[in-house]
Amino acid sequence: MSTCTTASRDLDEPLAGTAATARTWLLLEQPGPWGPKALTSSHLDPALGRALEAAADGTGVRIALIRRPGRHADHGTPAQRQVYAAHTVPGKVWLHAAMTAEPERLLDLDFTALGSGAPRSFDVSLQGEPHTGDPLALVCTNGRRDRCCALLGRPLAAELATSGVKGVWEVTHLGGHRFSPTLLVLPFGYAYGRAQAPHVKEVLHGLREGRVVVEGCRGNSAWERPAQAAELAVRTSAHEYAADALTVVRTDGAAPRWEVTVAHADGRLWRVLVAQGASLPPRPESCGSPLGSPARMDVVSVRELRATALADHAHC
Repeated sequence: MSTCTTASRDLDEPLAGTAATARTWLLLEQPGPWGPKALTSSHLDPALGRALEAAADGTGVRIALIRRPGRHADHGTPAQRQVYAAHTVPGKVWLHAAMTAEPERLLDLDFTALGSGAPRSFDVSLQGEPHTGDPLALVCTNGRRDRCCALLGRPLAAELATSGVKGVWEVTHLGGHRFSPTLLVLPFGYAYGRAQAPHVKEVLHGLREGRVVVEGCRGNSAWERPAQAAELAVRTSAHEYAADALTVVRTDGAAPRWEVTVAHADGRLWRVLVAQGASLPPRPESCGSPLGSPARMDVVSVRELRATALADHAHC
């Protein structure tokens, strides 16, 4: 049986520059089944789901539901639900956690502040605190959006959990079904595709040491797609894998061509030329969808700026 994942893998579709975009992730535990749009088609009150969608719109906050790996018969609403908020912009990265019996209290959050990197409303409204455990490994398993996420994601989440990996959750939607199993790691916000358990363990081991594994990486969700591809290209070119070493300081241009400036914490700068191409031959972007040519981010060049160029850049 051919799937969108099979076609993407067989055609060797590149992963870089395909991550969902969110400066801040807000995650709410919701057991039981999930529909295609889980915030309004799960056992969460759909009126609350609609209100949360409206509150987050345009703020840089992306809301997703999470549940623990395993069977998903709904045994009733849990007395206490886990809630996480994570900001993924380098230099301002944080992950806070809370428990709540009243998910409607998420409407008390200052979504604009959360999106800009301020966790205070999360801590005040939900008695949140900085998360001190292992990084979170969020595996997309929502088969109602795409069967590949269930066929490939659920076994991966279960394998990770049963092998003792801490911080594993199933999550509703990370985009890019054809790259299943897809994974997001927090707090740093890097997404991965075609993930397998040994590779995920390597990724998490690296993050515990503050390192990013570039292999299989789709990009950092803090950036738009051209910048995701550019940052990964600089990491590879400069052999720089420290999670907090690089940030995207500007993106010039528009589709189909951008110039992205990537800065190192030590002051170095790179200018990366990124071009948007079409993935050919056509392939399904999701199972059951018509054939299409999804956009791809192709890095044309990576150039480190010299001292004179740095001075010129500073006056731009």
